[in-house]
Amino acid sequence: MFSRILWFDQDVGNDTVAETPEPAAVAAPPVEPAPEVRPATPIPRRPRSRILAFEQQPASQGEIYTEHFGLTTRPFALTPDPDFLYWPQSHQRAYTMLEYGIRANSPITLITGEVGAGKTTLLLHLIRSLGPEIKVGLISNPHGSRAELLRWVLHALDQPADLNESYVDLFSRFQNFLLSEYAAGRSVVLIFDEAQNLSAEALEELRMFININSGKDEVLQLVLIGQPELRDLVSRPNMRQFAQRVAASYHLTAMDLKTVRGYIPHRLKVAGAQKRIITGPAVDLIHQVTRGVPRLVNQLCDLALVYAFTRGKRTVTPAIVQQVLDDGVFFSANAARHSETLNDA
Repeated sequence: MFSRILWFDQDVGNDTVAETPEPAAVAAPPVEPAPEVRPATPIPRRPRSRILAFEQQPASQGEIYTEHFGLTTRPFALTPDPDFLYWPQSHQRAYTMLEYGIRANSPITLITGEVGAGKTTLLLHLIRSLGPEIKVGLISNPHGSRAELLRWVLHALDQPADLNESYVDLFSRFQNFLLSEYAAGRSVVLIFDEAQNLSAEALEELRMFININSGKDEVLQLVLIGQPELRDLVSRPNMRQFAQRVAASYHLTAMDLKTVRGYIPHRLKVAGAQKRIITGPAVDLIHQVTRGVPRLVNQLCDLALVYAFTRGKRTVTPAIVQQVLDDGVFFSANAARHSETLNDA
């Protein structure tokens, strides 16, 4: 299948080097060039990466099909990119809660959603929109003991946190930093991505952090982004003190069919598409397989574009999407089916 993509002309870029004649000495008389002798069996030559590196490439290796479809970049890359952000109602509401939580100085803002629902993309868009009056500390996938958690926080705020320092020293530095930022007219927001990995003890420690205040004003706000397990953890009876400090929350769901029908053309248009590349029936099949989870939609669309490119097709049809599924290269679908089988057993 990938022979079209990975094939190299072994003679391209090599003949120039191989046939460059040696310069003759000044005093030597002209001589007839010796006839070229070729072996009976041609010796295969590897393409020289040194020469290929100087050739103008239409797209990087990760964007092998962009020129074929008239795109400027890959429309369905898996890395979160706020430039491609699509705004269905669910994402609008989630973002509104995020922004409200920060602008209203909510002690804790809680945003949850399934894996790949687009939480991190919303978060990056939020961070990019905040002004210098807000100091943001982003902690991804936090874990560890109380002292380790505090070190994560200090590092996120560009503060020193040596391993040989005691918890008292670390907390004192943290408190002084919060108060100095408040005195300078800035608020501090700590954002925990993948916060479902925090233990109940760690969440209780975070609740103690927000007890640092300057009279009536909050000097620290927490934003917790995580999978549905985070909401389950906060809802436990022993976490009611923490839950009472949650002033803004939202659970982000997967996209319905109508949303996917807008989502896919939107990303293609942002990537430079001038015409329909993925047909309507193909979009419907993609939604059926992925159940509207944005990350899975991106994966399947990306693979379908690769398959269409290797066939020389300018549009993705249901047959191409089905071929991707039949070949088993869309691993996420197979993993989901396996998980469902285990749950039904």
